[in-house]
Amino acid sequence: MVRNPQKEMKNHSHSEKHEGKRHQEGHQDHHAHMVEDFRKRFWVSLVVTIPILILSPMIQEFLGVRDLLRFRGDELVLFGLSTFVYFYGGYPFLQGLVDEVKKRLPGMMTLVAVAITAAYVYSSAIVFGLEGEQFFWELSTLVTIMLLGHWIEMKSVMGASEALKELAKLMPSTAHKLLEDGSIKEVPVEEIKKGDQLVIKPGEKIPSDGKIVNGRTTIDESMLTGESVPVGKTTGQEVIGGGINAEGSITIEVTKTGGDTYLAQVMKLVEEAQASKSRTQALADRAAFWLTLVALGGGALTFIIWFGIIGFDVSFAMERMVTVMVMACPHALGLAVPLVAAVSTGISARRGLLIRNRTSFEKARNIQAVIFDKTGTLTKGKFGVTDTVVLDENISEEEILAYAAAVESRSEHPIARGITEAVKEPGEVKDFQAITGKGVRGVVNEKEVIVASPGYIREMEVPIENEKIDRLSGQGKTVVFLIIEGEIKGAIALSDIIREESKEAISRLKELGIKAIMLTGDNQKVADYVSRELGLDDYFAEVLPHQKAEKVKQIQSRGLVTAMVGDGVNDAPALAQADVGIAIGAGTDVAVATADIVLVQNNPLDVTAILGLARATFRKMVQNLGWATGYNIIAIPLAAGILYNYGVVLIPAVGAMLMSLSTVIVAVNSRFLKVS
Repeated sequence: MVRNPQKEMKNHSHSEKHEGKRHQEGHQDHHAHMVEDFRKRFWVSLVVTIPILILSPMIQEFLGVRDLLRFRGDELVLFGLSTFVYFYGGYPFLQGLVDEVKKRLPGMMTLVAVAITAAYVYSSAIVFGLEGEQFFWELSTLVTIMLLGHWIEMKSVMGASEALKELAKLMPSTAHKLLEDGSIKEVPVEEIKKGDQLVIKPGEKIPSDGKIVNGRTTIDESMLTGESVPVGKTTGQEVIGGGINAEGSITIEVTKTGGDTYLAQVMKLVEEAQASKSRTQALADRAAFWLTLVALGGGALTFIIWFGIIGFDVSFAMERMVTVMVMACPHALGLAVPLVAAVSTGISARRGLLIRNRTSFEKARNIQAVIFDKTGTLTKGKFGVTDTVVLDENISEEEILAYAAAVESRSEHPIARGITEAVKEPGEVKDFQAITGKGVRGVVNEKEVIVASPGYIREMEVPIENEKIDRLSGQGKTVVFLIIEGEIKGAIALSDIIREESKEAISRLKELGIKAIMLTGDNQKVADYVSRELGLDDYFAEVLPHQKAEKVKQIQSRGLVTAMVGDGVNDAPALAQADVGIAIGAGTDVAVATADIVLVQNNPLDVTAILGLARATFRKMVQNLGWATGYNIIAIPLAAGILYNYGVVLIPAVGAMLMSLSTVIVAVNSRFLKVS
């Protein structure tokens, strides 16, 4: 047999594309199947419970119709119907008992299974000759209400985990592939390969990550990055699969497919975050485990007290025992944390705040100091014009920039790009010439124009005494001069532009009582200027990349819980050293290995958003844990019959209703989590 390596590689790649998708879809399908299973078992059990209630002697006596509804063999019919409810309706709990015992982690399923088994075995013994009161109707209503509670709860869990499903919906199923002959063929997204060219029409979703090779448009990436304003894109710029092409028709070249795409990586991070257990979750799990043991012991003790000590009949003591076990189910306690975690992960994903490590995310609520890398984080990471100084009253600031931009438009130097970008449409330049190490010259509007460095001016031996220029130089800014026809007309100051959002982010951190500190490799003058502009608490200048982690340690040695915010590449050691590592501005490369949290946008305000979400998430967890624990403190004595002398006695079905209500309250409370 002749092997085809290319075909095998293609098949392998095709398989890899689908593996993550199949896993995710399988997980969702399994969850949906469980919801449907509980729904079906609830309705069937409810229908069978109705004749059980009608045939129950206690109900008949209460309604005064005992003699009217009795018939030969009615107890056997009641036994048969109850047996069906016990095995069919109770199957999820019985199966759960087996699983929990195998894992040696008795929990909610163990409690319910023990309770319904005790009720079923005792009642069955009554039917076949044991003296006492059977309570099949309590058994059937208990099972039915427990199924209803689980059905509602499972739907709530699915609702809390909708983020992945919503993200999956973003990707279209087909794409318009541009063939070599210029024709367009519609193909399934799964068949797209790296290097393929795709045509995306206005209003269509982008099928995969790529680079625009033809056309310009605006793209709505709000569901992917949290950026609410559509982003303008033109030839050479990258696009993200799942974004919506808002305007013009564009052609893109596919750069990433399958699991390598931005959306696939986001989905992976969200899934990992939702699957990871936090410290709070571990605490809740331990509490639920001990509560289960308390409930089992409490149930047995309740039976002993009522039957063995006080002397009530077996059926009453059994009913108290079953009610204690049902009401003490740690269901709400078990859901208190994971439901909030699922909701917070979903919210953060939609906002472009990607949680990779839930334990570190929880630490974020205790952050006392946030350390920012300067370049690309607090600043835009590129040169831009900050000030224009007029040195000749016959020219305006706008004209100074226009002349300088016209000459600099032919240069690739960062200073040139900064000046050019400050003007909408640079004018025409003739006879362009670079003056090595000193500037550029050219002819604009028939005038010789030179944009020169301070060194060039010193060579001209023309003294310039200007307080503003001295101050700008003192701030560490780069100052260049505009010379027209041999006369110095003005100066332009440039620096790494501070982001508009940085000042607000620092202000918000201070409101939260958090110190804002900056690390930068820039000189002292630049660092001091940025620090004063933003109102930072402290800064470290002239820090080399390998020294950043040491600076983080130094701040931690002050006893401060720290977060490090950087680009996730140069700052990797510092991100790893910090209590919480936050990679900002990851763009399409979201898999930043050393960061605990990835912020998709280049927006320092997202740092305050993630800290706010961490605090809000913890508050919700505490609320849920408080409710679930408090409920059990009250519920167990009540179920045991502590208020019996006051006429308050709860039957198992009422206990199940209250337990289910407690679970639903926790689920609903979790959904009210919001990020400011």
